[in-house]
Amino acid sequence: MLALFIGALRAVAIRWWRLPSNDPWLEASVEPSMRGGDLVLLWRLTAPRFGDLVICPEPNAPERVVVGRIMGEAGDKIVIEASTVIVNGHYFPTERACLDPKITVRHPRNGQPVEQACDQEVTGGGMHQRASASGHPDPPPRVETQVPAGRVFLVSDNRLFPLDSRDFGPVERGSCRESIFYRLVGQDGFFDVSRRFTYIP
Repeated sequence: MLALFIGALRAVAIRWWRLPSNDPWLEASVEPSMRGGDLVLLWRLTAPRFGDLVICPEPNAPERVVVGRIMGEAGDKIVIEASTVIVNGHYFPTERACLDPKITVRHPRNGQPVEQACDQEVTGGGMHQRASASGHPDPPPRVETQVPAGRVFLVSDNRLFPLDSRDFGPVERGSCRESIFYRLVGQDGFFDVSRRFTYIP
């Protein structure tokens, strides 16, 4: 009976997916919410909403996936400067630091460790972790744009090393069918207690 229930859930509502651990830009862009090698659950019964962390095919390379947070919908005016995202003039506040206020991420170009601040950002009625670009000598350039009809604007949780709509533009809403909500295990498997069975907001 349990097997039938799980099978039915997998057929219509969820699937599991492992984040690649051989794509340095994708791996850096999802820190601190995820890491390369994480085995996660994807929700696909309902369409993703504003603030959800989603997986989508990259528009310019459909064989490759991108992971980003929906931070803009059709008609929204988006401004991104360093770590700050402004949607229709609304700033998203940071409530507090993460449990680990400093994280170390490998630079996707040269593999060198880069220390970043980690804080909690309030978006779409929830709160998620964000790696800051503030204070770094070479933050991504400022962006100001409006989201076209039928599209969404994705923003990486790592604001210093993004792989998101700043690179490939707003994506078709219909191509982002699944949201990431739960980590089963990390890259090191079941015995990595700190990364198993954790909710990903």
